[in-house]
Formats: sequence, C-alpha cells, structure tokens
Amino acid sequence: MTRRRRTLTAACLLALPLAGALLPSAEAAVPPEHAIVICQSASFYANYDSASGPVGLKRVLGYGDKIGHTPGSHPVYNGWAATFDYGPNDWGYLRIECIGGYDSW
Repeated sequence: MTRRRRTLTAACLLALPLAGALLPSAEAAVPPEHAIVICQSASFYANYDSASGPVGLKRVLGYGDKIGHTPGSHPVYNGWAATFDYGPNDWGYLRIECIGGYDSW
C-alpha cells in the first residue's frame, strides 16, 4: 500500500466517528406531545393517501382517549394529522380539529 493510500485510509477512519455524530438518528425523532381526543368520536385511520384521503380505518376513538401529536413536527395532510394512539400504541391519522388538551395528562 502506498503512503498516499495509507494516509487517505487513516483520514477516512478518523472521520467516521465525526460523520456519525453529525447524521440524524432514529433515536432523535420527536416524541409525540400528550393530548386527548376532544371530539365525541373520531375515526383513526392507518394511513393517508394524497389522492384519495385517509385509508384503512383502524378504529373509532372517543372523547378523552389519550393520544399524541406534536404540532410542527408531525405531518398534517389536508387536515389529517399523524397521531399516536396510546391505547394500543400505534400510529395513524386523525382529524386535526379533534386533537386538543395538550399536556393535560
């Protein structure tokens, strides 16, 4: 191995920890803020399709059910917000106007 190649290899190996520290990781995701359902009933869908709207009804949530959504961090598409349901612990989409009571629990 030539000296130039060894120097380049050493420089790359030394840069790896720095590059890893600069890249975002899955653990750095924003956890959802605690909220509740403020509608009497709200449909909770598995996904949102930009062409046809919400798809895959999972269940209907009732007033006061514990959910999570962080405004500004979790997406909202045409009024449908990415929401975490703390009941069975899964993600889905819920109407944004049915989310409220932030930090109430």
